[in-house]
Amino acid sequence: MYRFVLVLAVTGLLLAARKGVADEQYGATRTTFAIGKFKAFILQPAKPADGARPWVWYAPTVGDYPNESNAWVLRKLLDDGFHVGGIDVGESYGNPAGREAFSEFYRHAVREYKLETKARLLAQSRGGLMAYNWAAENPDKVQCLVGIFPVCDLRSYPGLKVAAKAYGLTPAELEAQLSKHNPIDRLEPLAKAGVPILHTHGDADKVVPLDKNSRIVLDRYTALGGTMKLILVPGQGHAEVPEYFREPKLVQFLKDGGFAKEPSGKTQK
Repeated sequence: MYRFVLVLAVTGLLLAARKGVADEQYGATRTTFAIGKFKAFILQPAKPADGARPWVWYAPTVGDYPNESNAWVLRKLLDDGFHVGGIDVGESYGNPAGREAFSEFYRHAVREYKLETKARLLAQSRGGLMAYNWAAENPDKVQCLVGIFPVCDLRSYPGLKVAAKAYGLTPAELEAQLSKHNPIDRLEPLAKAGVPILHTHGDADKVVPLDKNSRIVLDRYTALGGTMKLILVPGQGHAEVPEYFREPKLVQFLKDGGFAKEPSGKTQK
């Protein structure tokens, strides 16, 4: 009898590891699971949307992110039947290993949870490097992209000296290959695929300066024929404040999978 119970217990643990471990977040069921050496999660809404299963992919899932600052936006999406997911690839700064893990996570999420084949990306801060670099290589798998003061230039943050370590390169080598790894230089595939983009960014951001990140993305993306709008937040820096994290336009954009109507102007205050 003891052996029988032990076998059942071990079998249960193996199945739990394969299927993931369930918990709760934002009123939704949170399932965590492994993608190779990386930890990933899916939040399943209490009432999934009928038909196709839309989902929002959050980055970066490092430390305790997404955290309570993200609760307002994500709860509204979950309440509307959206799934939410993400994968912790560490401080990868959008490197190739992190991008490959993103692809493995995408395949798992779509296959196992029957989610839409086009994800809605929500990139916060350095998550911009991860989301944009993956999106540039997979534009057909992206419905839309939202950035909350996102990093879009490795030279701006964390700087080539720090980023080079994550890429397994010297700073000089990374600089020579920057066009292959820097979001601001990889926008053309997204523009050609018609991926709409919405950023919100403060003009007092010293950590991820507006002009070196969201502003240059806006200028280059619209020049390429892409559709993008920037919500400028006057006087705000790189902080978890309501002006960024309780912005109704972000929620509506993610729900719609883009702009309900073509933006009338590039920048909105």
